[in-house]
Amino acid sequence: MAHQATPSSQKALMMELKSLQEQPVEGFRITLVEESDLYNWEVAIFGPPNTLYEGGYFKAHIKFPVDYPYSPPTFRFLTKMWHPNIYENGDVCISILHPPVDDPQSGELPSERWNPTQNVRTILLSVISLLNEPNTFSPANVDASVMFRKWRDSKGKDKEYAEIIRKQVMSTAAEAERDGVKVPTTLAEYCVQTRVPSQDSSSDLLYDDLYDDDMEEEDEEEDESEMESVGEAGGMTSVEDGGMSTRHYDDQDDSGNEES
Repeated sequence: MAHQATPSSQKALMMELKSLQEQPVEGFRITLVEESDLYNWEVAIFGPPNTLYEGGYFKAHIKFPVDYPYSPPTFRFLTKMWHPNIYENGDVCISILHPPVDDPQSGELPSERWNPTQNVRTILLSVISLLNEPNTFSPANVDASVMFRKWRDSKGKDKEYAEIIRKQVMSTAAEAERDGVKVPTTLAEYCVQTRVPSQDSSSDLLYDDLYDDDMEEEDEEEDESEMESVGEAGGMTSVEDGGMSTRHYDDQDDSGNEES
């Protein structure tokens, strides 16, 4: 029996997509694989400057379950990757993407696994951290793990691992050119955040359909609250502090950098 998409997961994904397009994570570009499908995203990852991945253009797909955010998505590289924590088929092995079950055999704590407070932003930050700092204790690619340790322990004298990565990086240049993408190669370029323009107005209409009703209800509640305050003050024409309150929301940074 096929599972049906739920309004709550659709709404959560729409909010995250809009946020990531308006305030991108440095080094990433997010698009939908198909405009009509919120559950499959394409990610373009730019290799961070001053690392083995500098100048690289790596593509991946994020596939979300219908009960997101209660269950984690999957993250699969489409670009060929040689890395201790990436399987041959491109699947990323990282604790933050593992279901929150108590599994003593895995060596992971439940707190290191997925929970509904995580989001795409924390996943992306975890993946970029994983590229630069592999976990060799429980590798998905044993050969890559052994090679990485030799490179690391020799302080770069054993060049086999680095040479493979650099060849993979260079092989991505053609795809970047086909996609019309200029890959950042300096820290200044890498840190520039750019808004990805909507391909058409339908996306904005979809946002409006989902959220306009909620915003109108909130505005009405605030207006009613202000009117009550005025009335309690004995009909005064002004309300102390304008009846306004300022709220601050701190970004969560549960990047879950523990891998498996």
